[in-house]
Amino acid sequence: MIKKRLDSPIILLTSLLVLCLGGCHSGMNHTKDNFIKGVYGNPGTLLEAGYTFDELGLNAIFVRSISLNDELYHAALEQGCKVFVEFPVLLGKQYLDEHPHCRPIEASGEPSSPADWFMGVCPTCPDFKADRRQHLKSILIRFKVDGIFLDYLHWHAQFETPEPILPETCFCERCTDLFSKTYHIAIPKDRVAGISNYILSHHEKEWRDWRRSILTDWIIDLKHILKSHQPESLLGLFYCAWYPNEYDSALYRILGIDIHNFVKEADVLSPMLFHHMKDRPVHWVGEYTSWLDSVNKAIRPENKPKIWPIVQAHNNPGEVSPAEFREAMLQGSAFPSSGIMMFSDRALLQDTRKLDVIRELYTVNPAVDSTAITK
Repeated sequence: MIKKRLDSPIILLTSLLVLCLGGCHSGMNHTKDNFIKGVYGNPGTLLEAGYTFDELGLNAIFVRSISLNDELYHAALEQGCKVFVEFPVLLGKQYLDEHPHCRPIEASGEPSSPADWFMGVCPTCPDFKADRRQHLKSILIRFKVDGIFLDYLHWHAQFETPEPILPETCFCERCTDLFSKTYHIAIPKDRVAGISNYILSHHEKEWRDWRRSILTDWIIDLKHILKSHQPESLLGLFYCAWYPNEYDSALYRILGIDIHNFVKEADVLSPMLFHHMKDRPVHWVGEYTSWLDSVNKAIRPENKPKIWPIVQAHNNPGEVSPAEFREAMLQGSAFPSSGIMMFSDRALLQDTRKLDVIRELYTVNPAVDSTAITK
């Protein structure tokens, strides 16, 4: 295979200057040892295409659990890469086909339909939680990993689009009974539509807080499993990168995400900064990470979680040009981030100019005196 390379000294010198100006800040040094340079998805496709991780400058892979196998795992270790595993939490279309009692129920009383491609599972379903717990344990028994990154960590909804799909869930009997017992609220006997109307009309704050607590309990439970098996492994969280007040506070109100709780529990926060998919300007990537750092400092000034954004490489909707992708990478790798990855390996192979971008940014010698450079 003939691979495109960046042979021009002028291009390399310019790239180094831009990387330093965009990615260095007082107090941070992007060295090969401490800055995570990763790719998300099934990185084994890069190997199959004839590339090597070290050639591309990668020092970490973020692999979907379904794509992790012995061959990829050992290839990553041999090439000096850390191995982080994406773990799907509340994604479950196939599971629901066999376990319909775990399907989320909307305020109308009807079972939820897929939100675009995403189909979430009711977070209080004990059978599903047991399934997820066992799946995580099986990964940790088989592989010594550098971290587990929880994904699909929200109540049923779709946010990876300019027009989010935000159903009110879940009003199954199990959820409403648990809510009633938690807050000692007597819920009138009625059909689901009547019960949901009563809750949202008279106890909405408690309902939103309860839904948040259910999601946080998932994090705490899976974190305990991770740390019990591999105490040194990091707990990372992929999550919807909305500001708390956007879409009528849907981050908390519908998705059940309390960023404060995420900060308290995570070792690494990986906001999903898919600017093109969410119809945002590229500079939003850098603005969000700066905002997140301020939240981290306020909540956990000591030992605050690391910030490793995941940015968009794939063409959806429309095209993300190589230049736009490069700018997203620079924005995402700038201070306060201490790592970066892109979604996904397939997008890089579909347009190998984007492979040139990561080779350029990842293999440029980043060991500079960052204290002499300000943003």
